[in-house]
Amino acid sequence: MIEEGAPPSSRKRSWMWVTGVGIALGVGAMVVVFASRFGVDPRLVDSPLIGEPVPALELELLAEDGSLALTDLRGQVLVVNFWASWCFPCRGEHPALTAVARDYEDLGVRLVGVVYQDEPGAAMGFLDQLGWGGDNYQYVMDSKSRAAVEFGVFGVPETYFVDAEGIIVGKVQGEVTSSLLRTTLDQILAGQRPEL
Repeated sequence: MIEEGAPPSSRKRSWMWVTGVGIALGVGAMVVVFASRFGVDPRLVDSPLIGEPVPALELELLAEDGSLALTDLRGQVLVVNFWASWCFPCRGEHPALTAVARDYEDLGVRLVGVVYQDEPGAAMGFLDQLGWGGDNYQYVMDSKSRAAVEFGVFGVPETYFVDAEGIIVGKVQGEVTSSLLRTTLDQILAGQRPEL
């Protein structure tokens, strides 16, 4: 505490000390927040949507005319991935998503890439550079962020798993890995609920 009547140089040193402590506490808090997510393997997380039906949304296709209704895909296991061309982790997970689409195509798995807060041209440029998924991987635009709101997306990437009955059974917040995708899909295809 700064005493009244203290010399100006003493007040200045006290103010600098208080400011320094505040900055140090702020930096420390940021380190804790960032360290809690970075370097941690992605995993399934809890969500209030788990156990709920997939939202009845009809989204415009990215590269062709028409739209896609998520509820029309009932009977297939879905991987719904929210991504954007400006998202660095989305680049990292893209090869895992396209490989899983290819490897699980004959097992009734469909992937839906939802373009989040991005321009169609930029999204198509991303896919031209990194590769488009196969016939069971469709890309849609979320032009008014309706899907993001319905799914409760906090940021990209985020991935949701929907069983063949149209029920959301899992969510991954952050970049997915090939092993996490495959383990989760294998559990769903075996009729099991994915484990957190």
